Amino acid sequence: MVLNIPNLLTLLRIVLIPVFVFAYYSDFPSAHLVATGVFVLGALTDWLDGYLARRLNQHSALGAFLDPVADKLMVATALILLVADTELSAIVFDNRLFTVTVAIIVGREITVSALREWMAELGHRGTVAVSYVGKMKTIGQMVAISFLVFREPLYGVPIVFIGEILLYAAAIITLWSMVNYLKAAWSKLTTPDT
Repeated sequence: MVLNIPNLLTLLRIVLIPVFVFAYYSDFPSAHLVATGVFVLGALTDWLDGYLARRLNQHSALGAFLDPVADKLMVATALILLVADTELSAIVFDNRLFTVTVAIIVGREITVSALREWMAELGHRGTVAVSYVGKMKTIGQMVAISFLVFREPLYGVPIVFIGEILLYAAAIITLWSMVNYLKAAWSKLTTPDT
């Protein structure tokens, strides 16, 4: 069945995106807390839908397509909101570095998605399957974004500073994982057309 529990969780993650945007731009008290909660819920559904798909053996072509799309939409939306946020721009260490970091993360996602699509056309999709480094990248991004959206110091802990450092670390892991994927596909990329 196409609408199994993992796929419904993935669809929920997509539906949460406009809710996240609304909460992010709202000016009611604790809006940042609500936006953070919505983002964290989306991140948790990312883990849960994969776990349930494996546990319940409910894999589907729709899920294989939608899961990475939902992840990239959620992360890209959050990163765009963060870069466009003038209040955040005023408190990050270096706004230009922050913006370039977001561009690196989004650029990597586009590059790896295109690489996977191309490799699938060649029948070598498994060559660029999700790796451990890719999973570390996703976790780093999700935690960093959650901290940056939350923004408020927590018991004296500078949440924005930690979130910013984590985002820079996630960008380094992002580049590392992209290089790994490109290395894995390099022989196919450099083979002359016949």
